[in-house]
Amino acid sequence: MAFDRTPIPVSADAPVAEIRPHSTVVHGRTLTDDYAWLKAENWREVLKDPAALPADIRAHLAAENAYADAALGPVLPLRKTLVAEMRGRIREDESGVPEPDGPFAYYIRHREGGQHPLICRRPRTVVVIPGQGAEEAAAGGLEEGEVILLDGDHEGAGLAFFEIAAAVHSDDHRLLAWSADAKGSELHTIRVRDLEAGTDLPDRIEATTGEVVWTADAGAFFYVAVDDNHRPARVMRHRLGSAQDEDVLIYEEGDSGFFVHIEETQSGDYLVVSASDHETSEVHLLDRKVPDAALFVVQARQPLLIYSVENWASHLFILTNADGAEDFKIVTTRVDAPGRAHWQDVIPHRPGVMIRHQHVIGNHLVRLEIENARPRIVVRDTQGSEHVVAFAEEAYSLGLQPGHEFETAVIRFTYSSMTTPAETYDYDCVTRARQLRKRQTVPSGHKPEDYVTRRLFATAPDGETVPISLLHRRDQPLDGSAPLLLYGYGSYGTLMPASFRTNLLSLVDRGFVYAIAHVRGGTEKGWRWYLDGKREKKPNTFSDFVACAHALIEAGYTAEGRIVAHGGSAGGMLMGAVANLAPDVFAGIVADVPFVDVMNTMLDGELPLTPPEWPEWGNPRESLAAFETILSYSPYDNVAPKAYPAILALGGLTDPRVTYWEPAKWVARLRATMTGPGPVLLRINMEAGHGGAAGRFDRLEEVGLIYAFALLAVGKAQG
Repeated sequence: MAFDRTPIPVSADAPVAEIRPHSTVVHGRTLTDDYAWLKAENWREVLKDPAALPADIRAHLAAENAYADAALGPVLPLRKTLVAEMRGRIREDESGVPEPDGPFAYYIRHREGGQHPLICRRPRTVVVIPGQGAEEAAAGGLEEGEVILLDGDHEGAGLAFFEIAAAVHSDDHRLLAWSADAKGSELHTIRVRDLEAGTDLPDRIEATTGEVVWTADAGAFFYVAVDDNHRPARVMRHRLGSAQDEDVLIYEEGDSGFFVHIEETQSGDYLVVSASDHETSEVHLLDRKVPDAALFVVQARQPLLIYSVENWASHLFILTNADGAEDFKIVTTRVDAPGRAHWQDVIPHRPGVMIRHQHVIGNHLVRLEIENARPRIVVRDTQGSEHVVAFAEEAYSLGLQPGHEFETAVIRFTYSSMTTPAETYDYDCVTRARQLRKRQTVPSGHKPEDYVTRRLFATAPDGETVPISLLHRRDQPLDGSAPLLLYGYGSYGTLMPASFRTNLLSLVDRGFVYAIAHVRGGTEKGWRWYLDGKREKKPNTFSDFVACAHALIEAGYTAEGRIVAHGGSAGGMLMGAVANLAPDVFAGIVADVPFVDVMNTMLDGELPLTPPEWPEWGNPRESLAAFETILSYSPYDNVAPKAYPAILALGGLTDPRVTYWEPAKWVARLRATMTGPGPVLLRINMEAGHGGAAGRFDRLEEVGLIYAFALLAVGKAQG
């Protein structure tokens, strides 16, 4: 069965970007870019100050936004209805489960109507308020003795964009280091709050990643400074009361292809400095309890060696792919002999069973692993005895939540499925008792039994089986007529969880089937699944997605011309690729902050993410093979005179990851080249970056826009 695509009428004229050809010769090939001028020469300045955007580019983006608004004007009432529905499924005074740490329990909550989180704590003893259930009290909704340490609504008042990146209390509970981004450009400012006085100290650290780790004595903290190209490159130590230009350099990364991040071990003993690209890592440790301590390396970087580190007293536990452990193993060694030559297996490698995380607490080593797209938690004690925590649904999501305390037998995990709202459990590794601490509330009501989640498999052109997670109403006719939203990502080894999302109900309740295509480039089927979707094998990601679409058609869930494809960032690249590869299959495509100008971006070594991305996509500057592979699929370079479906591209002006000019150039070339029917719409958020709007309700406006477009594309905008 096939459906004719529903035309989306647009009365306004689409903007026409001026053609200003710019040619580059690479490997003897001339690449001509008619719209290179949309990349602002002062892009670094624009990230810091959006007002610096050149006038001609600003005018073009404004025209694009006006055209998109005109095209989607008829569905504005629907968008408002969708936003109201989605907001009605959010408990506005939501509160997280408190994390105990010494005399206090720390948690995040929101106030009624508030856009931003409140960082709170209270005395550790739980007091159940009369009339409030134990589960509600545990969630911290109205707890006596609460102190709001940081009020996100207050701090973000009057700002077009505001997002808290971190809020980390000192070991003595006197201070809170907090960081926030006020532009969407991921340039975070760190401040320090005196928790007794309730005011910030004069210390103010600019241009950071937002990550913070305290020294044990609370006299200083570590942070990561970004360089002029917006890359996290230096770890600094800041002594309270000093100026930023007096901060001490702890670590500087000399390779522009390696990004630097910091954290502390679960034990709290060490600062962890990680330098990595997408296939090699190096870890340095520093004793937090020793003033002015120096870093020491665990294992000097070796090509293709990946590892991460936790500690347990004098021993390190290392999650690694060493010695051919493609799906990773866990090894141990002494802190005073950290190098690879001393590593001894604790959890051996098992092909096809990927260890995603390790969690070291008290007397237990806990790991989260996944096999054939199904996750499970495995608990191991000091005697080597193991047991498994798993669930029976066909498709579900499982996550470990690290806590503040180390000497404990209790771990916290979250569980949900596409039909089951999120549940947070405390699990005693000794008694195996499982305590429900919080169940996600859907104020407007939700009956899981009214919905069905399934796990299907598509067959790719090369014979691989590709998992698909599926959600639909139980009473949904499966006769091939249903519209379907197919989501995909497939890069960096990122796993797409089959988790509960209240927003999706607005589509599913209107007759949509929702599906996630777990394509190659992720790790749903292990590290091999990732390797089979990167560099020269990247086209597998695209053919997998199209195979999933055809499998869903053949199984009677939908039909050709009834599918709306959706992906963001590298998933937006997937959207651009499948638009070129199989435009007839889709009724519409939503490309959110799409990485579509792959060739030009990978040729530009000054852009923030380019050098670290070469291991993922290949370096077309140095390798002819990489050049030819990227040129074969780069969405912008492969736009052709075809009948493209309706396309909605979204971007952010201050996005340092996928720059605004990528979707802008792509849309311009599509309009100038395609034969119909479209339309192709571009919406640039002039006040946000990669993640879109920061406020929790403002985000719903963007989701409402996407869902209204999807409904419009399949002719159900009135439904």
